[in-house]
Amino acid sequence: MTAKHDRHAPAAAAGAPDGLRFFAAVMLLLASVLDLLRGVMGIAGDDVFVAAPHYVFGFTLTAWGWMHLALGVLGALVALGLFRRERWGRAGGVAVAFFLVVASFLSLPYSPLWSVVVIVLAAFVIWALCGGGRPRGH
Repeated sequence: MTAKHDRHAPAAAAGAPDGLRFFAAVMLLLASVLDLLRGVMGIAGDDVFVAAPHYVFGFTLTAWGWMHLALGVLGALVALGLFRRERWGRAGGVAVAFFLVVASFLSLPYSPLWSVVVIVLAAFVIWALCGGGRPRGH
Protein backbone atom coordinates (compact mmCIF):
# COMPACT_ATOMS: atom_id res chain seq x y z
CA MET A 1 0.00 0.00 0.00
CA THR A 2 1.27 3.45 -0.80
CA ALA A 3 1.50 6.18 1.81
CA LYS A 4 -1.20 8.11 -0.07
CA HIS A 5 -3.84 5.47 0.69
CA ASP A 6 -2.52 4.19 4.00
CA ARG A 7 -4.43 5.34 7.10
CA HIS A 8 -1.14 5.05 8.99
CA ALA A 9 0.78 7.29 6.59
CA PRO A 10 3.45 9.63 7.97
CA ALA A 11 2.13 12.61 9.91
CA ALA A 12 3.37 15.07 7.27
CA ALA A 13 0.89 13.62 4.79
CA ALA A 14 -1.96 14.07 7.25
CA GLY A 15 -1.47 17.85 7.56
CA ALA A 16 -0.90 17.78 11.31
CA PRO A 17 1.00 15.39 13.55
CA ASP A 18 -1.10 12.41 14.51
CA GLY A 19 -0.75 13.16 18.21
CA LEU A 20 -2.06 16.69 17.81
CA ARG A 21 -4.90 15.52 15.57
CA PHE A 22 -5.90 12.93 18.17
CA PHE A 23 -5.60 15.54 20.95
CA ALA A 24 -7.80 17.94 18.96
CA ALA A 25 -10.36 15.20 18.32
CA VAL A 26 -10.56 14.32 22.02
CA MET A 27 -10.80 17.98 23.10
CA LEU A 28 -13.43 18.73 20.44
CA LEU A 29 -15.45 15.70 21.48
CA LEU A 30 -15.24 16.76 25.14
CA ALA A 31 -16.23 20.37 24.36
CA SER A 32 -19.06 19.13 22.15
CA VAL A 33 -20.43 16.78 24.79
CA LEU A 34 -20.34 19.61 27.34
CA ASP A 35 -22.12 21.89 24.86
CA LEU A 36 -24.65 19.17 24.09
CA LEU A 37 -25.39 18.80 27.81
CA ARG A 38 -25.67 22.57 28.15
CA GLY A 39 -28.15 22.53 25.29
CA VAL A 40 -30.28 19.84 26.92
CA MET A 41 -30.29 21.75 30.21
CA GLY A 42 -31.25 24.97 28.41
CA ILE A 43 -34.12 23.31 26.55
CA ALA A 44 -35.33 21.72 29.79
CA GLY A 45 -35.22 25.15 31.48
CA ASP A 46 -32.87 23.94 34.18
CA ASP A 47 -32.26 26.36 37.06
CA VAL A 48 -28.47 25.86 36.77
CA PHE A 49 -28.28 28.99 34.61
CA VAL A 50 -27.96 32.52 35.94
CA ALA A 51 -30.77 34.90 34.99
CA ALA A 52 -29.60 37.75 32.73
CA PRO A 53 -32.73 39.83 32.03
CA HIS A 54 -31.06 42.85 30.38
CA TYR A 55 -28.37 41.09 28.36
CA VAL A 56 -27.72 42.46 24.86
CA PHE A 57 -27.75 38.98 23.31
CA GLY A 58 -30.74 37.96 25.40
CA PHE A 59 -32.34 35.01 23.68
CA THR A 60 -34.65 32.78 25.67
CA LEU A 61 -33.02 29.95 27.59
CA THR A 62 -34.69 27.51 25.20
CA ALA A 63 -33.20 29.28 22.17
CA TRP A 64 -29.73 29.15 23.75
CA GLY A 65 -30.35 25.49 24.49
CA TRP A 66 -31.16 24.65 20.87
CA MET A 67 -28.10 26.55 19.61
CA HIS A 68 -25.78 24.74 22.01
CA LEU A 69 -27.41 21.39 21.29
CA ALA A 70 -26.89 21.86 17.53
CA LEU A 71 -23.25 22.91 18.03
CA GLY A 72 -22.67 19.95 20.34
CA VAL A 73 -24.02 17.45 17.81
CA LEU A 74 -22.10 19.06 14.94
CA GLY A 75 -18.90 19.14 16.99
CA ALA A 76 -19.22 15.48 17.94
CA LEU A 77 -19.66 14.53 14.28
CA VAL A 78 -16.60 16.56 13.26
CA ALA A 79 -14.59 15.00 16.12
CA LEU A 80 -15.48 11.56 14.74
CA GLY A 81 -14.23 12.77 11.35
CA LEU A 82 -10.96 13.81 12.99
CA PHE A 83 -10.61 10.38 14.60
CA ARG A 84 -11.13 8.82 11.17
CA ARG A 85 -8.59 11.24 9.64
CA GLU A 86 -11.10 12.55 7.15
CA ARG A 87 -9.76 15.27 4.86
CA TRP A 88 -12.49 17.75 5.91
CA GLY A 89 -11.98 17.08 9.64
CA ARG A 90 -9.25 19.65 10.19
CA ALA A 91 -11.10 22.60 8.62
CA GLY A 92 -14.38 21.44 10.15
CA GLY A 93 -12.77 21.16 13.57
CA VAL A 94 -11.41 24.70 13.43
CA ALA A 95 -14.77 26.05 12.23
CA VAL A 96 -16.80 24.25 14.91
CA ALA A 97 -14.31 25.24 17.62
CA PHE A 98 -14.59 28.85 16.45
CA PHE A 99 -18.39 28.75 16.76
CA LEU A 100 -18.12 27.03 20.15
CA VAL A 101 -15.96 29.93 21.36
CA VAL A 102 -18.41 32.53 20.00
CA ALA A 103 -21.50 30.77 21.42
CA SER A 104 -19.82 30.25 24.79
CA PHE A 105 -18.67 33.86 24.91
CA LEU A 106 -22.19 35.08 24.14
CA SER A 107 -23.66 32.84 26.84
CA LEU A 108 -21.14 33.88 29.53
CA PRO A 109 -23.81 35.64 31.65
CA TYR A 110 -25.95 32.48 31.76
CA SER A 111 -23.25 29.98 32.72
CA PRO A 112 -19.91 31.70 33.36
CA LEU A 113 -17.71 28.82 34.53
CA TRP A 114 -19.05 26.34 31.98
CA SER A 115 -18.56 28.89 29.19
CA VAL A 116 -14.95 29.53 30.16
CA VAL A 117 -14.21 25.78 30.24
CA VAL A 118 -15.67 25.29 26.75
CA ILE A 119 -13.79 28.35 25.43
CA VAL A 120 -10.49 26.94 26.72
CA LEU A 121 -11.18 23.48 25.27
CA ALA A 122 -12.12 24.97 21.90
CA ALA A 123 -9.00 27.16 21.93
CA PHE A 124 -6.88 24.02 22.41
CA VAL A 125 -8.65 22.44 19.43
CA ILE A 126 -7.87 25.44 17.22
CA TRP A 127 -4.26 25.48 18.43
CA ALA A 128 -3.77 21.77 17.74
CA LEU A 129 -5.43 21.79 14.33
CA CYS A 130 -3.58 24.89 13.16
CA GLY A 131 -0.19 23.24 13.76
CA GLY A 132 0.51 24.01 17.40
CA GLY A 133 3.84 22.73 18.62
CA ARG A 134 5.20 22.13 15.11
CA PRO A 135 8.72 23.53 14.55
CA ARG A 136 8.86 26.55 12.24
CA GLY A 137 9.87 25.79 8.69
CA HIS A 138 8.44 22.26 8.66
